[in-house]
Amino acid sequence: MYGKGLIKGLGVTAKRFFDSYVEDIRWFFRRYDRVEFRSGKDQRGTFTIEYPEQRVAETEEFRYIPFLVYDEKPDGEKEVRCTSCGICAKVCPPQCIWIVRTNDPATGRPVPVPAEFFIDADVCMNCGFCAEYCPFDAIKMDHDFEIAGPNRNLLNKEALLKSANYYQSIRPLNYAREEEARRAKEAAKAAKAAENTAAA
Repeated sequence: MYGKGLIKGLGVTAKRFFDSYVEDIRWFFRRYDRVEFRSGKDQRGTFTIEYPEQRVAETEEFRYIPFLVYDEKPDGEKEVRCTSCGICAKVCPPQCIWIVRTNDPATGRPVPVPAEFFIDADVCMNCGFCAEYCPFDAIKMDHDFEIAGPNRNLLNKEALLKSANYYQSIRPLNYAREEEARRAKEAAKAAKAAENTAAA
């Protein structure tokens, strides 16, 4: 029938329109968190979020600008996971990552710690390749998207550093999976070392 698609489309629009009022009435009597509900998978109807007073909760996989992860030692020192291998810079499609390696002043050999680490946030396309390819889990995607300002967003190492605890707070499921894999890898390495020692 000619125009059937148009009628179906208008039906979907009308259903969402009336569902909005039904959800508002339900919210009035039940007082559930309307913003959280409307940003979830069970959301019905159309809605408007009064940003910035109201905010849609980001999902765990939401990604924006990358950041560098560091582990905090018992003495309070920051142990940066990055070894300045350069894989993130190589796989970056817009080439917005620059790394300056640290060299040992006595020998001139490279030390596995970045002296400088820059990300041009104005060029970054938030694809997540850097975090995906990093073999040391040293670079992760952040949830912080409100970084607009009057100057160019060229972020240096100090601005990019965030703790592993911060990463755990924004991505608890990913963090748990990665830690489990890391523990299994360390256990396998320890078992192999013990086996080699016993054989020797």
